[in-house]
Amino acid sequence: MVTVKEIKKAENSKGEEFFGLIVQSRAMTVKSQETGRTYLTAKTAFVATTFDEETAKSLIGTQFEGGIRKVQTTPYQYVIEETGEVIELSHRWEYYDPALEMEEQVVEETTVI
Repeated sequence: MVTVKEIKKAENSKGEEFFGLIVQSRAMTVKSQETGRTYLTAKTAFVATTFDEETAKSLIGTQFEGGIRKVQTTPYQYVIEETGEVIELSHRWEYYDPALEMEEQVVEETTVI
């Protein structure tokens, strides 16, 4: 389950603006590699939409089935907003809906037969 936390204006490859949703996973426990202490965190991901700003805003607080998973990418530079530190990452966090994935598998199997 994910919850819509905020909206974000973005731009596509053609320079057209659109609104996306920032979704957040449930809280999860993680153990710090540096201190060994346990803490709570949640993952967030950006989901593109075709909604206007008003419709996107109306979805804040809405929950959707699914989760957020780590997806490997080619390495890229990322700036930590709070500190200005530049780090290199090779992953991103992506929203997924298990029902849609199941639907895709059924279609693929039907196509093969």
